[in-house]
Amino acid sequence: MKAFVRTGLGFTRNPSTSQKRVDLLYPVSGTRNPLKIQKRFLNVHEYVSYTFLKEHGISVPNFGLAKTADEAFDIAKKMNTKDLVIKAQVLTGGRGKGHFTSGLQGGVHLVTTPEEIKTLASKMIGSTLITKQTGAAGKPCNKVLVTEKKTARKEYYFAIMMERAYGGPVVISSSEGGVEIETVAEKNPKAIKYTPIDIVQGLSKEMAEKIASDIGLDQRKGEIAEFLLKFYELFLKKDATLVEVNPFTEDVSGKFFCLDAKLNFDDNADFRQKAVFDYRDFTQEDVREVEAHKFNLNYISLDGNIGCMVNGAGLAMATMDIIKISGGFPANFLDVGGGATAKQVTAALKIITTDPKVSAIFVNIFGGIMRCDIIAEGIIAAAKELDLKVPIVCRLQGTNTLEAKELIKKSSLRLIPEDDFSLAASKVVKIAKVVELAKEAGVAVAISPLK
Repeated sequence: MKAFVRTGLGFTRNPSTSQKRVDLLYPVSGTRNPLKIQKRFLNVHEYVSYTFLKEHGISVPNFGLAKTADEAFDIAKKMNTKDLVIKAQVLTGGRGKGHFTSGLQGGVHLVTTPEEIKTLASKMIGSTLITKQTGAAGKPCNKVLVTEKKTARKEYYFAIMMERAYGGPVVISSSEGGVEIETVAEKNPKAIKYTPIDIVQGLSKEMAEKIASDIGLDQRKGEIAEFLLKFYELFLKKDATLVEVNPFTEDVSGKFFCLDAKLNFDDNADFRQKAVFDYRDFTQEDVREVEAHKFNLNYISLDGNIGCMVNGAGLAMATMDIIKISGGFPANFLDVGGGATAKQVTAALKIITTDPKVSAIFVNIFGGIMRCDIIAEGIIAAAKELDLKVPIVCRLQGTNTLEAKELIKKSSLRLIPEDDFSLAASKVVKIAKVVELAKEAGVAVAISPLK
C-alpha cells in the first residue's frame, strides 16, 4: 500500500525515507490535506502486524520470521506444504515489483519447496531492495517472512484509521481488495465505503454487520462483524493510527484470512506501548531522522536544497510555505521544539548539514518559551565544531533577541541576519541558487553579509 504526502504547494517527501499515509482521498467537501509531519507514526514490518492480529484472535496464515537462509529453510520445512510464500521484510510498498542489489527480481515470491525458500532468502537477506517508493538508495533487507500460501476465492479491503475529517476513527471497507486503495478510489470511488465511529460509543455489532452487508457480505455478516470488533479492539488497545488489511481473503474452503496487513501507531503513546515500540526498525529509516530521534528533535527529510531549523510545527510549516512561494525548495522539516537546549540546536545543525543536497540554511526562531540567545549559542557552537561552510540566513525574534544578536556579532561568524520574514526567505532562496551555480561550475564560495 503506497503512502503519500501532498499539500497545496506540492511538497514531496524524499522517497528514500520511510513514508507513511497522512490522508486517504476522503470525499469530504472542502477538506484540505495538510502536511501533517509535526508528529511521526511508528510503522512496523508485516510480521509484526501478523503477530498483533493473531494475538487478537484474527486469522492469519501460518508464518515464521527468518534472519538467515537456514532459518527460512527450517520454517518452510516445518510447515509441510507445497504452497509457500517468502516476503522481504522491508518497509516500503511495491515490494513485489522491486529488485535487489543481489540481482534478484521481486521481494515477494510464491514457491513450492523449502530449498527454493532457502535460495531466495540467501539473495534477499543482507541485500538492498529498491522499489518505486524507496528511490535508487533502496532499503536493507535483514529479515524475511515465510508464510503458507492461501488461494483466494474473493478479496476484500478493510482499514480503521484516525481521520480529522471525521473527527475520529473511521472504518474503510471495499469489495475490491488486493489492489492499492488509491487505485480503487480513482477508478471506482463508489466501491469504497466509509463508516465513522464515535470514539466514546465505539463500534457496535450492528454497525459491523452493516459494514459487511454494504460490501456484499450480508450472508456472512455475523463472521465479518466478529472480525471487525476484534479489529477495532486491536486499534484501540495498541494506540494505532492505522490498521489496514489488504487483502482480507476468503479462501477456497470458505474461511477468511488476513493475507497482508499494515499497522501504524501513535508516537504520543510510546510511553505506554513499550512492547509495540520495541519493534521499531531503525535500519529502515533515514539516518538523519534516527539521529534526530536521539535528541528529541522532529526531523523529516524532503527533496529541496534549503535546510530549515525552526521552533514550533506551525512556524515550520509557514517557513516551508514562504520558501516555496519565494521560488525555493525546503530540504527538510526540523522543529527543535519550544524548550531546546544549545546542545540540541548544535545537533540539529549537524543533522541538516549531513544532507549533501543542502546549499543554504534558514534558521527561523520565534522566541517565546525558547530564548533566542540559547539558539545563538547552539549555532555558534555548531559552526565552530563543524567548521560550517554552508551559508546561514538567521532570523531570531522574541525573547532575548538583542542578546542573541550580540553573541552572533562577537562570534565573527558569516551569518546573514534578517528580521523580516519575507526578506529572510527571499535571501536564503537567492543564496541557495548562487551556491548551486557555483557547485555546477566546480567553484567554492564563501558568503558574508555586506558591511
